[in-house]
Amino acid sequence: MSSYVKLLLSAFILISPLLGLSQNFNYLPTSTTGQVIYHEHYSLSYSEEHEQAEWTAYHLNKERLIRAFPRLNNFKIDRLIPTGSSNLSDYRKSGFDRGHLVPARDMSFSKSAMNESFYLSNISPQRKSFNRGVWRKLESLVRSWAIEYDDIYVISAGVLKNSNLTIGPNKVTVPTFFYKVILHYNEIDIKAIAFLIPNTKSAKELSKFVCSVDHIEELTGIDFFPELPDSIESVVERQSRTNQWIWN
Repeated sequence: MSSYVKLLLSAFILISPLLGLSQNFNYLPTSTTGQVIYHEHYSLSYSEEHEQAEWTAYHLNKERLIRAFPRLNNFKIDRLIPTGSSNLSDYRKSGFDRGHLVPARDMSFSKSAMNESFYLSNISPQRKSFNRGVWRKLESLVRSWAIEYDDIYVISAGVLKNSNLTIGPNKVTVPTFFYKVILHYNEIDIKAIAFLIPNTKSAKELSKFVCSVDHIEELTGIDFFPELPDSIESVVERQSRTNQWIWN
């Protein structure tokens, strides 16, 4: 058997577990709290201890970015949280921005999606220089990937462990770091990338914050993409290759 044929065979063995999977596969991570909330346009796992989501997850493609409904800024309590979510008084005069985990711009394809993005369960205390700087740049980069690759899956939140600072009457945790995990998956290509960024001002290039999905799992105790075949999951989650992605 020639080396070329062996290479093709190896590639097929790696990709073949994907061929039977639907584009609508269950991409949600595991929940360490057991409190998963399914909104119409995204899902989240809520941590009552920290009064915010330990992860938020949604699917994004180029079609969803064509139409842009205006930003509503109608922050509100999430009534689907059985234990009650944080409220506006927690953020008032705190000095922190009400930072989106699922960006409002990513939910601007419909009024209902935009409205859902302003639930306070989708909000975390972010320093102004972080929210309006490096975090916004990362959100923009993710949207460019949704346009470039069409289908991506985005998971995002603060790292809640070992974060001792809180704000407001409900003692909302201020994460020291925030993460995003992005998966591009179809029947011929699969890749993942993760970012871990401190909740502070930074002028570094976004590529400097790239890490493996495995590293985020170690920090959070969350298992990302557990529905992927093990042979695929183990490969994509240990990678931290920036050259697999297009950078603007």
